[in-house]
Parts: sequence; structure tokens; C-alpha cells
Amino acid sequence: MINFQYLRTTSVKSAISLLVKDKNAKFLAGGTNLIDLMKRGVASPEKLIDINHIPLKQIEQVGNKIHIGALASNSAVAENALIKEKLPLLAQALEAGASAQLRNVATVGGNMMQRTRCGYFYDTEMPCNKRKPGSGCGALGGFNRMHAIFGTSESCIAVHPSDMCIALVALDAEVVLAGRKGERKILFKDFHRLAGDTPQLDNNLKADELIVRLEIPVSQLTKHIHYLKVRDRASYAFALVSVAAAIELQDNLIKDVRLAMGGVAHKPWRLTASEAFLKGKQATLENFRQAAQLAMTNAKGYGENDFKLKLAPNTIIEALNLAKSKA
Repeated sequence: MINFQYLRTTSVKSAISLLVKDKNAKFLAGGTNLIDLMKRGVASPEKLIDINHIPLKQIEQVGNKIHIGALASNSAVAENALIKEKLPLLAQALEAGASAQLRNVATVGGNMMQRTRCGYFYDTEMPCNKRKPGSGCGALGGFNRMHAIFGTSESCIAVHPSDMCIALVALDAEVVLAGRKGERKILFKDFHRLAGDTPQLDNNLKADELIVRLEIPVSQLTKHIHYLKVRDRASYAFALVSVAAAIELQDNLIKDVRLAMGGVAHKPWRLTASEAFLKGKQATLENFRQAAQLAMTNAKGYGENDFKLKLAPNTIIEALNLAKSKA
């Protein structure tokens, strides 16, 4: 790990001011991903700006939206009574992520900013376009069991690792960003990027911006919900495939439905075509199967991850069934 300068700030304005003065500076919150990257030599910031003392830990309802500050810890959000009542899908997804110790430290904003867990990205001796643009993608012809089946490119087939973000994209969350010119909002589905020809860019955050909060609309999607995470072991493992499913039912008729997947793409993967198919239909196993097959349009395996082409639709069906069965 290289030597670095450590600074502490207590306001959004001063944090942004410090950031724009040094293009090699990074914000430090929980550090659960950034410190690992620094230890591995993947990230080498010359300046760390500690933002933990900025008052951005609120969890509150404002009108018909839930506001969650970017520095609220993953565990604080998952265990919050308001979240459990109004956004139980988010609580479930957070509880499925990492270990309890890490959830106590990791922040909402940091969760959104975490980098891929691709082995080629973490190994500085291997080619990786995300780490070193133009060096190639070692996973394309290498060990790619954990890798993407949707939205891939010849530059990168890595997957986004978050559980929380899968629920947020399903819940139509918005991200509030602060910059030198004030605040702006973007839909959560537009925050992260597909790899394309620029896999080094994980998201659409500008160089002078800081995530300040999430705004999530309150809905009727609170009863028939389930976050299903398929992984190699039950503790502290990233998803092979995960599905966030939420259904609003009336006499077994699907009035509204949200579906998103993790472990399958460079960003949280919303299943809009499957949602459109299911709306207005009966919540039957056959309709769930058809929705799952529709979700697999344009899916592509790369050898060792071909099993995901079967695992993914089966996980969708199971998640919908489990959501439907909630009393």
C-alpha cells in the first residue's frame, strides 16, 4: 500500500471542495472495499477524504418517499423499523449481504460504489480492462464461473457484486448527488453502467460529486416479497444468481410486480419485460415460468458460467413462488 494523505471533513461542501483539488483523491466511509483494493495495489489514491462525520445517516419518511442518507450503515438500514415496514425487500437484500461485522461498518453509498469481485480485476499480474484499459479481459477465455450472462461486451464480463442495489433498482429508487453546482437526482437504474467499451467506469457519478441520499417511493409492495440469493456457501459469499421479487396481489391477480437480478450483469439487472408480461395475469406457476424464460432473452454463457443459463430462470420462478406464498 502506498503512502497517502488523510483528511477529515464535516460537510458536503468541504468534501467536494477537497475532492476537486486532487483528481487522485478518494472519499473514505466504511472502507470495506476501498481498503482491500489499496492493499492489493488495485487502487492507489494519494489522498483519502474521511466523510464519516458528515450528517448523512438519516432514515426517515418525507411525503411518500423514504430518505436514506448515504452514510447510514447497511445494518442500521436493514434493522430499521420504518424500512422493515415500508421497504421489507430492501431489508432482506441487505441482510443477505456480507457478514454482520461488515454490515455494521459498510455504508449505503459505499455499497453502491463497490467494485467487482472478479479475480482478474484483483490480480494486478493479470489482464483486466477495468483496472488497466486496453490490457484485455482475462475472464473471457479464463475462469469465468462467477461472471455475467447479460449485457456483456468483448471488453468485460464482470458482474456487479451488491445485494442491496438489486432491491433498490426493483423499488424504483432515486439517487441524490451533490456537486459544485448543487444537487441532482438520477434514477437508480441509471446510476450504474454496463461495461461496453469503457468497463473502467462503473457508474455515472461525476468526478466532483458525492452521493448524499437515496429516495425510495412508498408502495403496496410490502407483503408478497422475497430476496433469493443463490451462492456457494450461506455465509459471506457473493451471489451466483440473486432475484429480488415483489408482487402486489388481489385475489391471485398480479396488480403490480417488480423483478431484478444480481450476479448476472455489470449492473443491477431489472427484468422489465417479465414484469410487463406478468401484470394483469394470474399468479400461477405457468405464468412464472413464461416470465422467467422471457427474462433469458439475449443471455449468453462463457463456458464455466453456462450453468447460470439454467440457474437464473429457476431462481426467478422460485423467488416469485416464495413471494406469492407470503401470508
